[in-house]
Amino acid sequence: MSGDQYLNQIIAKYLVDKTGVKAHVGAICLTVRRWAGRFLIGVVYSGSFAKGTAISLAADADVFISLSSRTPCTLRQIHGSLHSALSRAGYRTAKQNVSIRVTSGGYNIDIVPGKRLSQYGNDHSLYKNKTKTWIKTNVRTHVKHVANSNRINEIKLTKIWRELNGLQFPSFYLELAVIDCLSGRSRSDLSGNFWEVLGFLSTDFLTTRYLDPANTNNVISDDLTFSEKKLVQRAAELARTEEHWSEIVW
Repeated sequence: MSGDQYLNQIIAKYLVDKTGVKAHVGAICLTVRRWAGRFLIGVVYSGSFAKGTAISLAADADVFISLSSRTPCTLRQIHGSLHSALSRAGYRTAKQNVSIRVTSGGYNIDIVPGKRLSQYGNDHSLYKNKTKTWIKTNVRTHVKHVANSNRINEIKLTKIWRELNGLQFPSFYLELAVIDCLSGRSRSDLSGNFWEVLGFLSTDFLTTRYLDPANTNNVISDDLTFSEKKLVQRAAELARTEEHWSEIVW
């Protein structure tokens, strides 16, 4: 079996059950709609699910909640009250950085509430629980940037590797890093490209700066501390010492 064949089998192993997860998202959104009331603009799939980079080891789906710019609450209050509403509805929940993770039927679904910056457009402000601050961004821009990158399988493999190693490495940061380091490389050399990604993560990743394509004032690479980046780097260094793909992803 070639390296590409093995890696494609690994990707297939961790496919997300889209039919199952959509049923649970639908039920969760009933609670979300009651919570948001007249301030709800829309509910859309976002993140890895919309980009095509989702794997079953991580969140099964990301759902973005667009709220009106007239919503009379701070971003912190929005994040906290949505978490409370989902918990009261009987879901097992956990606050994450910009999302609230809801576990339903064995699926992990990340709910991201955002407040539209104006009456029109898709720019939103999101609360960052980790730093108790907020950011301006545009999830549609994120989805388009990654979905059109032609690096979906390399991103999936890197996410699988991240999860198997228990690393902190936010998905959008990871996606930007993979797309950047594979710029100009062949689209048909999966094993060679993944090896290149691991090489980048073991070297230049530590000092490479990534900006949000929807807002250059938002430094995506600041989402990890230097110590957290070092853990990613060391894991990649170790992976590059292995002789077989089965020792890197399985």
